[in-house]
Amino acid sequence: MSNILIVDDERDIRELIGDILRDEGFQVRLAANADECIAAINAEAPALMILDIWLKDSRMDGIDILKTVKRDNPDVPVVIISGHGNIEIAVAAIKQGAYDFIEKPFNIDQLMVVVSRAMETSRLRRENSELRRRDVTASEMLGNSPAFRALKAQLEKVTKSNGRVMLTGPAGSGKEMAARFIHTNSNRASAPFISVSSAAIEPERMEEVLFGRETPERGVEPGLLEQAHGGVVYFDEVADMPLGTQSKILRVLVDQQFTRAGGADKVRVDLRVISSTTRDLRHEITAGRFRQELYDRLNVVPIGVPSLEERREDIPELTRHFIDMFHRSQGLPLRNLTPDAEAMLQTMQWPGNVRQLRNVIERVLILGDGTGPVEAKELPGRETPGSDEGRMVLGGAMATLPLREARELFEKEYLLTQINRFGGNISRTANFVGMERSALHRKLKSLGVVTTAKSGGRMARLEDDEEEDGDE
Repeated sequence: MSNILIVDDERDIRELIGDILRDEGFQVRLAANADECIAAINAEAPALMILDIWLKDSRMDGIDILKTVKRDNPDVPVVIISGHGNIEIAVAAIKQGAYDFIEKPFNIDQLMVVVSRAMETSRLRRENSELRRRDVTASEMLGNSPAFRALKAQLEKVTKSNGRVMLTGPAGSGKEMAARFIHTNSNRASAPFISVSSAAIEPERMEEVLFGRETPERGVEPGLLEQAHGGVVYFDEVADMPLGTQSKILRVLVDQQFTRAGGADKVRVDLRVISSTTRDLRHEITAGRFRQELYDRLNVVPIGVPSLEERREDIPELTRHFIDMFHRSQGLPLRNLTPDAEAMLQTMQWPGNVRQLRNVIERVLILGDGTGPVEAKELPGRETPGSDEGRMVLGGAMATLPLREARELFEKEYLLTQINRFGGNISRTANFVGMERSALHRKLKSLGVVTTAKSGGRMARLEDDEEEDGDE
């Protein structure tokens, strides 16, 4: 997008401006009326528009074209020119989103200053857009566990469609990253990704936040849906959306259009909708807190995002990624992990999932001395007050048991932890704990430890009835 589109009904003016800009090395396209202008934009969005406010024998004037451009191509700077310029027109154009205003007859030097500034603005906007795209290329979508591979396979299937996706999973598991992965790998990747925090929208402000508003003082202020035109709108924690908001969103999904608060014109939008929730929406519907019709519209392709517990094999890779990320973004030490620290991270409980893991790694890097690899003793919750080096302090329940029962309890908990750490893979677990595979099978059976399929992998648990083991 490196060209300038000049729109003026006076042939001499548009050709004069075109010649001047070509001499300065710019690529130029010319349009004499609204139809030619819109056709040129649809063929290729320009880097800059120079737009006459008055267009004879045209179905749209400059202000109408400006509104259309700022709705469909908000990053394109528009410079307004007019031979009938006055302060009212300038203010109206700026309110509608124009970059600047030049009055005819214009000074060539003045024109070039405005064009140069506008082109620099256009370049910076493109670079920022590209950086945002790179930033949301699912940098945390890392892993090779069965659960993660199953998730990624599902996400890849929906990237090329426009189907609405409902992402479910516990808090911190990476639902927004999954939504951004869909966007980044779709044909809408160059268009906006707008995240809407459903719980943060107050019912009385819903129309302004989502639909925007029009006022005589401030002109048009686009809402989040209008900002997402052509791209993706992501409703985060959609279960928290007030019922009144749900009704209005349902109408937008049906009609693909809405009216701004205080406005009269219908605004058409082309949106792909992705939603997420940590709650059971079926239960919310039964309780009267969520509309069945909206659920049916949003839940076209349901995808479950696994918890970190279900993908413990990915923890070392995620940890190394976070260490590298914090080193690049904050200058924190670039440290490795000791085997003990890696094993400890895989066996810890993660109720906050990937988000909690990220926070823990950041804390360790900030508080550590910055030398040598991260050790297990640096991880939170791993120190026992009053314990001697190399000595385990027993919890109250185990300390009161006879040796035989305490040993059996320890073996159960230890093997459960290791099997879950290795995603239910018996062979890898046996190799780590130092047992023959067949011997581990017998031990698991005697202790009542079974593995069950879950989210593409396997998880271990205690159960009375025998089930198939987790071999791969």
